[in-house]
Amino acid sequence: MRRLILFFSSNAGLGYAPVASGTFGTLAGLPVFWLMATMPESIYYVTWLALFLFSCWVSQAAGEIYGVVDDGRIVIDELVGYLVTVAFLPFTWITALLGFLCFRFFDILKPPPASWCDREIKNGFGVVLDDVVAGIYGAITLRLMLTYLIPWVEEIL
Repeated sequence: MRRLILFFSSNAGLGYAPVASGTFGTLAGLPVFWLMATMPESIYYVTWLALFLFSCWVSQAAGEIYGVVDDGRIVIDELVGYLVTVAFLPFTWITALLGFLCFRFFDILKPPPASWCDREIKNGFGVVLDDVVAGIYGAITLRLMLTYLIPWVEEIL
């Protein structure tokens, strides 16, 4: 069971990257976004909710194994947060990559209340919740970019 917990919490080992483990962990979101993008909204939501609950549990268990609540090798929370950023959007490489950049920006910046969740909720739920909040910021920014920036850039080109 211990190996499975560490496997899932590290997004199949991506969390063991020697630098920027959160960025590498977020890469797992790209193929998952591709798979989930064609789901009906209700199925997407249920799948995401199941993944959220699973990630809270596995993050808590991995934190207990490592002896650190939010160990850098735990990156399943990045997957869940990224899926919030790209939720209900069709998969395109522009959307996937801009979503990746938006999510990473807000996950690193941690504007409130993400910073509060990260600082104050010291369990698996808190590990995941700050990424969900970053994902919400990312989702708003991504949609603004897709609505206003991308058409403007395409017009120039």
